[in-house]
Amino acid sequence: MNRIDKKFRELKRQKKKAFIAFLTAGDFGLKTTKRLVLEFDKRGVDIIELGVPFSDPIADGPTIQASSERALRRGTRLQDIIKMVGELRKLTDIPIVLMGYYNPVLKYGIKKFVSDCVRHGVDGVIVPDLPPDEADELTAAAKKTGFATIFLLSPTSTAGRIRLVSKKSKGFIYYVSLTGITGARAMLPKELISRVRLIKRYSDKPVCVGFGVSRPEQVREIARAADGIIVGSAIVKEMEKGAKRKDFIKRVGDYVQKLTSALTADREASHQ
Repeated sequence: MNRIDKKFRELKRQKKKAFIAFLTAGDFGLKTTKRLVLEFDKRGVDIIELGVPFSDPIADGPTIQASSERALRRGTRLQDIIKMVGELRKLTDIPIVLMGYYNPVLKYGIKKFVSDCVRHGVDGVIVPDLPPDEADELTAAAKKTGFATIFLLSPTSTAGRIRLVSKKSKGFIYYVSLTGITGARAMLPKELISRVRLIKRYSDKPVCVGFGVSRPEQVREIARAADGIIVGSAIVKEMEKGAKRKDFIKRVGDYVQKLTSALTADREASHQ
């Protein structure tokens, strides 16, 4: 069974929600990425989402665009990221998903990409610019291996779209909380909880919410309905702020722990 499926089963038994942390692979170097993955594992993160840097990240806001540019300037390549996950597998069993655009995957070769990912311990992929109705080659290659293909839903998704994404997605469904690009937001959309509940009426797959999440109270709010919470831009911003400090890894880890602790605090309050 895929590590992602195992993690969600384990969390369901424990009546917990998944905290998913995003960082751009190669931002401040792949050695830093490795150290942060191991730090996040210790700080209560359940699943890691590694962004694959790309020159034209159409779904990403300024924060993640800048991190992608930093990683590209260091020469970070898709094959290097996959190999790095293989190195991490000697040290951690945390589920790891790649999030990247279709162009690098297509150039790499779809079958080779899936094969290399599985061989090095990558558990799944999110390709924001590849809709499920055009992803047959990827899903066919992934199906034979148990590799998770994770597709996106948005606030404008119709019932038909929800059914299609539910059918095609493996691992979990990624619900984009707002119409627009990535980036921390002060307020989350009012209809977010009702939209997640609507998706769950059509699907038995875990539903995880990303885009715009940055504060512990937002994590707690989303956990009322979703199976997982994804935080990206806020973590990348924290990395930017502390990049030149000697305690960089610890500072980012402390920030992430504030967010993962929000889930713990919410569970404890609900049992009192």
